[in-house]
Amino acid sequence: MKKYLITILLVILTIQLGKAQADKLQWLDIELSNYEYPFPVKTLNLKIQEQDLIMAYMDVKPDNYNGKNIVLFHGKNFNGAYWETTIEALTKEGFRVIVPDQIGFGKSSKPQHFHYTFQQLAKNTKTLLDTLNVNKTAVLGHSMGGMLATRFALMYPGITEKFILENPIGLEDWKLKVPYKPVEWWYKNEVKKSYEGIKKYQLVNYYDNNWKPEYDEWVNLLAGWTLNSDYKTIAWNNALTYDMIFTQPVVYEFKNITAPTLLIIGTRDRTALGKPLVTEAVRKTMGLYNELGKKTQKAIPDSELVEIENVGHLPHIEKFESFIKPLIKFLKN
Repeated sequence: MKKYLITILLVILTIQLGKAQADKLQWLDIELSNYEYPFPVKTLNLKIQEQDLIMAYMDVKPDNYNGKNIVLFHGKNFNGAYWETTIEALTKEGFRVIVPDQIGFGKSSKPQHFHYTFQQLAKNTKTLLDTLNVNKTAVLGHSMGGMLATRFALMYPGITEKFILENPIGLEDWKLKVPYKPVEWWYKNEVKKSYEGIKKYQLVNYYDNNWKPEYDEWVNLLAGWTLNSDYKTIAWNNALTYDMIFTQPVVYEFKNITAPTLLIIGTRDRTALGKPLVTEAVRKTMGLYNELGKKTQKAIPDSELVEIENVGHLPHIEKFESFIKPLIKFLKN
């Protein structure tokens, strides 16, 4: 009982501190032009679905380049900036690191209308690599980026030298448990978002109610957009990508992955799409990464699993050394 009360008090304190932080929240441009990324950002012009769009990316090539490349795919609630320490560690080892912001995310275009598919996003990334004359690369995907990296590896096996998943979503098919909701439903939820709501979601789902000041930046980047008069455009893109995630599972195709694979799984993670739409009994069966990691490792040929205990959805943020050491070892083998 005492432990429960302490947890409640810590949550209340975190929320109160969050409200103070919200009062200092910075308005952010729709393409984050007033937010500086850790490395220089370049852009690629794309003509897709009868629209002129811009794909932003970082391309960090070290002086001690070892001839090996890696593409980092960000998650849904993030952008390329959260890979800063990963980029630093990988470039120190001689790897060229390419970090795109997918269309609809970060510094890339936010279309008024767009048919989002993982195939289209994978193709965009392939176009970027072609432009950079990169014909072989490892790919690493976190969260939603794991679903995208999976699709990329399936579409372009000849390019994909190694395949890494860090707490990817999509290790289960939520359509089997969660009732379908149209894009409009997701949109209505998105336009209601606030600093407090975003932080509470991340506090509970990502960090198991254990907050650190360095996590604030990833809340601020989402919440700063809610102050923008064009936030409805961002919310609409977010709704479309939720629909993409829900309706385009990759779990049935893991058996077709041909690249050597590494799974890095924080076992405390319980992230799953649609939890509020199901009963408590069903909810308890969703997002069990302590089980999903093992199941996925068995499904993917030539794969290995590294489990990080007492870590949630973001190992590369929450426990960096435990994440980067097996990653570098795998890339060097």
